[in-house]
Amino acid sequence: MKATKGNKVYTIDESQKKHYQESGYDILDDDGTVIAYGKGKTVPFEEYQKVLRELETLKAGEKPAEKTTEKTTGAKTGKKAEEKTE
Repeated sequence: MKATKGNKVYTIDESQKKHYQESGYDILDDDGTVIAYGKGKTVPFEEYQKVLRELETLKAGEKPAEKTTEKTTGAKTGKKAEEKTE
């Protein structure tokens, strides 16, 4: 397993993983796949990946999954739209 940050790369074992991750290092497995991202980045990488997935979904023309059922009529008014059920 390796810890990388910038141009620094360290070979580490499982017991050192948490320390390096908290110090901002990304943790890679032996194949080079990122298994954990370093702390302290401006935007958490998991959030960034989520946004990228949603963007790709929108570009593909699919409707993204919504967390809430609350909808608004427009950004300027901020009023809730009434949902019609039939």
